[in-house]
Amino acid sequence: MMPARLALAAALMLPSAFTSASDHLDSPKVIADPRVDIGDIYAWTSADGRRLNLVMTVVGHALDRNAEYAFHIDSGPRFPDTTARTDIVCRFASKTQADCLIGRDETIQGDPGRLAGLASASGRSRLFAGLRDDPFFNNVKGSRAAFDLAAAALPRVARDAAGCPAYTPAQTAAILDQWRHTDGGPARNFLAGWTPMAIVLEVDLGLVNRGGPVLAVWADTRVDDVRIDRMGRPLTGNGLLAHLGSDEDADAYKLRYNAATPETAAEFVPVIAKSLALYDGYDGRCGNQLMIDAAAPPGQRYLPLARLLADDRLWVDSAVATCTQLFGVELGLHDCGGRTLHYDAVNVYRSLLAGGTNDAVTDGVRADDQPHSDTVFPFL
Repeated sequence: MMPARLALAAALMLPSAFTSASDHLDSPKVIADPRVDIGDIYAWTSADGRRLNLVMTVVGHALDRNAEYAFHIDSGPRFPDTTARTDIVCRFASKTQADCLIGRDETIQGDPGRLAGLASASGRSRLFAGLRDDPFFNNVKGSRAAFDLAAAALPRVARDAAGCPAYTPAQTAAILDQWRHTDGGPARNFLAGWTPMAIVLEVDLGLVNRGGPVLAVWADTRVDDVRIDRMGRPLTGNGLLAHLGSDEDADAYKLRYNAATPETAAEFVPVIAKSLALYDGYDGRCGNQLMIDAAAPPGQRYLPLARLLADDRLWVDSAVATCTQLFGVELGLHDCGGRTLHYDAVNVYRSLLAGGTNDAVTDGVRADDQPHSDTVFPFL
């Protein structure tokens, strides 16, 4: 039983308060330089349906002049088919000198620090870069207490053939109660006041939708043409990649994950599937997770969702200007999906993994401590 217990506990380790964004469990190479450590990625359609809004927060309080910060937008006619890719690559020689290339021809050059944004020569895109409040909110202490309680109980809990733990009603109630409190009291946002660097872009859809209206967004940082970090959805990289080997093996595994692309991420599917089995039991029921393949043999029950998450792209339907639902595209809703600044991302994500609905679990924190805007640039 020990490997499963370790996997459960590893799902929410806390290296430090400084690295507690959506993507915080990382290799020493990334943690060593917060200037290239991606904290969060946001992508959503503008309210007028004409633009794609993009935000990358970076854990550090400065950007690396030798690094490339890139958004990759795959586009296609429908989910999950993409046929074209547009890269947005930005470099920052200093706080007052940015150079971004969008696709092959669109460029943004100059001082990115003005709140109104630095416009491209064509006027079809604009950029901001500077210190802003990250909209990600999360009751980290309550979540860790819940995971610790679940991990302590796991050796005495039966698991089904797919690896899902059958917690008793009393155990489930205790786990969920810990999850929505902080140190036994009201839930608190662990990330309140966290103000990292933010790269904010607003681009005309015509610059990024060459393959069709459905967009799949992911981001990475590179130094000397070596990928340092990558991210798409919140929590995938830190909540589901629980490697059970030595520290050296775990570090090498995360390095491989960061070096991979959506096209080369198949090796991570088995580990993610095992983590999904553990999440499936948190609400006291097994087999009700998002995208469960109930007809498959037990060992393959979690593979459809594991493949989707290993791909790690944030899906946006740019033909829809209404954005209310994380996983909206994957769920087949008439919604732009993606991730706005106001999504209760951590609770919805974990709820879909635990019970296949938006509200199967909650950490008790429902909104950020700062106001943000999904419509007024630079949003954060």
